[in-house]
Amino acid sequence: MIKQRISNHPAIRRGLTASVVALSLTLTACAGSDAADADSTAVVTDATPSAEETDEVATSVDETTSTTDATGDDLATVEPAAVGGLPVLDDTHADDNDGEYDSADAISITLADGATAVSGDGATVSGDVVTITDAGTYVVSGELSDGQIVVDSADDGKVRLVLDGADIASSTTSPIVFAQADEAVVVLADGSVNTLADAAASGDDDDLEDAPNATLFSDDDLTIVGSGTLNVTGASNDAITSMDGLVILSGTINVDAVDDGIRGKDYVYVAGGTIDIVAGGDGIKSDNDTADEFGWVQVEAGTITVSAGAQGLDGYGAVTVIGGDVDVIESNEGLQAMVITMAGGSVDVVASDDGLNATAHTADGGAEAVEEGVAFTMTGGTMTVAAGSDGLDSNGVATITGGTLAIATGASSNGGNGALDVNGTFSAPGIVTVDASAIAAGDTISIVGANGTTVADFVATTTATSLTVTASEVVPGETYTVLADSDEIGTATATEASESVAVGRGGGGGGRDRGAAPDQ
Repeated sequence: MIKQRISNHPAIRRGLTASVVALSLTLTACAGSDAADADSTAVVTDATPSAEETDEVATSVDETTSTTDATGDDLATVEPAAVGGLPVLDDTHADDNDGEYDSADAISITLADGATAVSGDGATVSGDVVTITDAGTYVVSGELSDGQIVVDSADDGKVRLVLDGADIASSTTSPIVFAQADEAVVVLADGSVNTLADAAASGDDDDLEDAPNATLFSDDDLTIVGSGTLNVTGASNDAITSMDGLVILSGTINVDAVDDGIRGKDYVYVAGGTIDIVAGGDGIKSDNDTADEFGWVQVEAGTITVSAGAQGLDGYGAVTVIGGDVDVIESNEGLQAMVITMAGGSVDVVASDDGLNATAHTADGGAEAVEEGVAFTMTGGTMTVAAGSDGLDSNGVATITGGTLAIATGASSNGGNGALDVNGTFSAPGIVTVDASAIAAGDTISIVGANGTTVADFVATTTATSLTVTASEVVPGETYTVLADSDEIGTATATEASESVAVGRGGGGGGRDRGAAPDQ
């Protein structure tokens, strides 16, 4: 089992206190611009790491960091990951060829109510329940209106289910359960549309420790791959769950769950695919809280859209985005973990509470406490955040050396909420604040220097009354032109001071609800 490995930029571990150029700007609107009525504030950061900073990140693989355990009382040292402090596919159970198989060696399972047929050995049928006991590849097609496939194999080797037009529903339990397998693989056959659905009544035994709690459930490592479509409805609990690691290599996956959409207890690694999630709980979740095996979520590629009642992406130990497109269109908190890392790709977040919440998952310590091992780090990519509370709330440190971060937050009613709320050290290239009353959602915003250089470029996801921009090339006293869809809407002059960042004045809390019962 892979251990969670959380690695921070060396500058974080040294407690580097950077001299942040804070830039407070007044935007003079151009004639003819209509001001939008909005009660919010936006923050944008933009930075390009230097060669020295890039080398420093690369050498971080030789270092370790301390993180608080589930109780927040003790410290556990966890090793860094193999490359740049971040996991790679080889760190997981999956192989990039998991979707490949010889159809001549595959066993066909043709589903039909009361008449399911199996073409060879390795699987048996009893009523409308198919039980697979041998490792191998099984091609599943047809329909069961109230049935189940159970994999219970003690063999070494993968059990590969190729879903090729399979439609399975169950009124009492999970339609597909990997109860035992050396490794579980679900292949979505090219061009196929596959549907799995449970019923609300199927969750009646969820209080049992080993009871399946998802429509597609695996007690072991699970990989999903292919070029087909998988539609999953979790009417009783989660849609897709692995009690170990979960890797999504490819495929079109649509899930609708009353609780969590996609959950891998030890980790969730997304290397591709198109994923659409509607969830009453978390969108994508990894919640192992064992001190040296904290759950983590990493997105390497693909397109993910999440509408969640709780967190969009929630990793107990870490949430990392190094590529792909993540769009959290609705959530309580967009991204939540002890360590949040943005290294590439794009992330758009809409949240009713904090947009980005770096926390040790405990409410102990008070509003200004700095939680060890907690960090937000950004080295590349583009993030936009529209939050009802803090845009970025780190109960530890926050370091920005690259990429663009744009935060829009609502008006604060308690004085503790804002665009940036960092309990510990905050390091960023610079901060710029501009009037954004003439900017509309969907506008492409550019902040351009006198020499024509664009220091920040992003798409506004919401209306806002002001923008606060951090950019490595911003110079105090210099005047910048602000463009919306290439139209000049005003100018802004940089200054030396800003109150945009609440450093060490944390809004408190930031912890996970400790009263909720944990998932099994």
